[in-house]
Amino acid sequence: MAARLLRTNFIRRPYRFSALSPVGQPTVTASTAVVPEILSFGQQAPEPPVHHPKPNEAHHDIDLSDQARLFASVPTSDLLRSTAVLHAAAIGPMVDLGSWVMSSKLMETALTRDMVLGLVKSTFYDHFCAGEDADAAAQRVRSVYEATGLKGMLVYGVEHADDAASCDDNMHHFLRTIEAAKSLPTSHFSSVVVKITAICPISLLKRVSDLLRWEYKTKNFKLSWKLKSFPVFSDSSPLYHTNSEPEPLTAEEERELEAAHARIQDICRKCQESNVPLLVDAEDTILQPAIDYMAYSSAILFNADKDRPIVYNTIQAYLRDAGERLHLAVQEAEKENVPMGFKLVRGAYMSSEARLADSLGHKSPVHDTIQNTHDCYNNCMTFLMEKASNGSGFGVVLATHNADSGRLASKKASELNIDKENGKIEFAQLYGMSDALSFGLKRAGFNVSKYMPFGPVETAIPYLVRRAYENRGMMATGATDRHLMRMELKRRLLAGNA
Repeated sequence: MAARLLRTNFIRRPYRFSALSPVGQPTVTASTAVVPEILSFGQQAPEPPVHHPKPNEAHHDIDLSDQARLFASVPTSDLLRSTAVLHAAAIGPMVDLGSWVMSSKLMETALTRDMVLGLVKSTFYDHFCAGEDADAAAQRVRSVYEATGLKGMLVYGVEHADDAASCDDNMHHFLRTIEAAKSLPTSHFSSVVVKITAICPISLLKRVSDLLRWEYKTKNFKLSWKLKSFPVFSDSSPLYHTNSEPEPLTAEEERELEAAHARIQDICRKCQESNVPLLVDAEDTILQPAIDYMAYSSAILFNADKDRPIVYNTIQAYLRDAGERLHLAVQEAEKENVPMGFKLVRGAYMSSEARLADSLGHKSPVHDTIQNTHDCYNNCMTFLMEKASNGSGFGVVLATHNADSGRLASKKASELNIDKENGKIEFAQLYGMSDALSFGLKRAGFNVSKYMPFGPVETAIPYLVRRAYENRGMMATGATDRHLMRMELKRRLLAGNA
């Protein structure tokens, strides 16, 4: 099998993460403690526990100021660890050192490898990850919901595979993830997540993306194997990856593509039978056309319920063509009367996108400024919320760590009189990050989920390095949680000394 685990090339690939935790009773992060109020190093806190508001008493504003209430259920030991982990992840040199260690020959020596993995597992791993297998991750989801009211998104943490055997093996892990989600009360989880790169070889996704680009550029160029789908390009989409006519798929490649379609359809069918929404993760633009194509073709087949979609595709708002592509896909979905789900993210491949575009003599497909990305995200968010509010069957997952976007969405939901409890609109943040925002949105009455990956430690650790490396800017500017945690630790220390 050729599923990638612990080598240098893994550190290149950013974004989502694998999740893992020790066997036994789940460990909790600052946002997910199950322990009663053990505060001030053994003394009970004077503040009341976290309160899960009922729909008719939920606040319209997002309050991130009351750190005692936000972190009321978190033991001081967990709060200390969470604060230390988040501060460490915001330090650039430390991220650089971790990247170097994980890709060095030190990991080939059993002693140093075990020491490094043991250290990271008890710190970063246990803070950001949910379990070593689907059952452990499901138990973590259960404990998180019971402690905080936050739901879970189950994510099998493998990133990609290079051969059919690995793809088949990964598909079975995704099916097992759906079974684990199905075993939970529906109130506890929101969805499962699939990576097309884990069930279709990367080389084939590149080939299909090249052919889809050439078809878009050359109107008389037709692909006989192409299934019905929605638009995956707009006039502003980056097409520089494909400068000459690609060779057609070989007979073997067509068989591989059919097998990949069969895998994603088996996963979609299982989700449909289990009433478990499926979110398709996004990747670099060199692969994304094929991923969009497979996600949309699957949605056409499986989004039969007019009230709630099963298949959700991901839109990356940091891409300059994101808004246009979203509008084109929505327009076609409405024309075909197919309810569609979208997960909206900002994106995390900025460095690799810039390097590739520069090597080909082109401008990066990413917005020139962070403000342009924020504007694009908020415009797409508003558009999707309006669609979801008019009874059209659209579903929206707003994956954001940005408090301003959260406040804007809360205001828009009030303006549109959106039912926050029907599941058509929900928020999501990574497990172990942006906990204050998660609690604030939850207290405002929204459905909020944590993106909770799982898998073997060898898969999770390099992912976490990439996560911190590619997103050090977000970690460095995500000072809200760290500030609130410091304030709460100080309050508990003073209360303990009183």
